[in-house]
Amino acid sequence: MIIKMEDIRVESLYKSFGSKPVLKDFSATFTAGQVSIIMGESGCGKTTLLNIVLGIEKPDGGRILGVPARVSAVFQEDRLCEDFSAGTNVRITAAKGITQKDISDALTALGLGDNIKTPVRELSGGMKRRVAIARAMLAESALVVLDEPFTGLDSANRAAAAAFILSRLNGRTLIAVTHSTADADLLGACQIIRMT
Repeated sequence: MIIKMEDIRVESLYKSFGSKPVLKDFSATFTAGQVSIIMGESGCGKTTLLNIVLGIEKPDGGRILGVPARVSAVFQEDRLCEDFSAGTNVRITAAKGITQKDISDALTALGLGDNIKTPVRELSGGMKRRVAIARAMLAESALVVLDEPFTGLDSANRAAAAAFILSRLNGRTLIAVTHSTADADLLGACQIIRMT
């Protein structure tokens, strides 16, 4: 099935929490099928922007156009089902047609081949992060949103995770938040949007 994608356009976005403005007249375009990286200091509104794109938060003003109906995400918190195995966590959101072998191959590519049946609660923080990445990339979506996806990963696992993400994009749009220009390079950023 071919998914028609369009650019995601953020127009004059405003968002405050109480009396604290977080986004003030923010505009950007995320090109369809490309890797866009958002960078900026802590507290500048990066996660809030992602949450608005995902529909978790509502803006106080402005609008976002072009967000597809199907979106997958890696949040700052892993949001995994702790009592389920790594493999089951991926399975419950996997796209139709994804086989058990696909899941096994994905987790193996992320260095988790020996932990497919391990309950997530027994995994380290970095291992949970990689399960969350596998889950997002094997879900059926036209947009992938990653919020600090490599938190807790050493350089070798960062490189492996980035290679896995790129190998599974299949033309989807990717929007990722990171503090690291090295991570942006690993993900092959087509554009970097710096928030202030």
